[in-house]
Amino acid sequence: MADESNTVAAEVRDSFGKGAARKIRAAGKIPAVIYGHGTDPVHITVPAHQVGLLLRKANAVLDLDIEGTSQLALVKDVQKDPVLQIIEHLDLLVVRRGEKVQVEVPVHVEGEPFSGTIAVLDIPTIKFEVEATHIPERIVIDVTDAEEGTQYHAKDFVLPTGAVLAEDEDLLILNIVVPAAARADEEEAAGEAAAEEAAEGAAAESAE
Repeated sequence: MADESNTVAAEVRDSFGKGAARKIRAAGKIPAVIYGHGTDPVHITVPAHQVGLLLRKANAVLDLDIEGTSQLALVKDVQKDPVLQIIEHLDLLVVRRGEKVQVEVPVHVEGEPFSGTIAVLDIPTIKFEVEATHIPERIVIDVTDAEEGTQYHAKDFVLPTGAVLAEDEDLLILNIVVPAAARADEEEAAGEAAAEEAAEGAAAESAE
């Protein structure tokens, strides 16, 4: 949700190219472009440290102060240096209060499933439409005491008020399973037990 802590002072830029971008980053800023709603793209710079902290949250909405003009913007793409992991550029989408946007929100698993099982995320995010200023940081699912074979589909998740699922409702998100190593041990133990029973039965028959 956009609030005062998300207010970012932005400056319009008119210099482009790799050289200009390097100078911008050296000055502690990030080059960005803001677009959407049929408006012409606006090239800006934003403070690197502040925005870097805000981007720790998925689907961050920034309240940009562009030289005195306020504009909400959803972070759509973050380009980073693959080695240094420095933010090189941002794509920002113009949004308006009350407007719904489609986002993918991380799934967070809480609780411990039944003893001997684990929760496996097949898909780590869930997609839905929600008001731009009310995007949650994560969607929580509680798997406390869930047994092996329990499945959680997109329709099983509780979304924010007013949000609409943008996935197939039967899309499998999470499974409760027995770890492969544990299952292998169980099967091996079962095989050994069966072999012992067979051996005992054969011994009994030969004794007769």
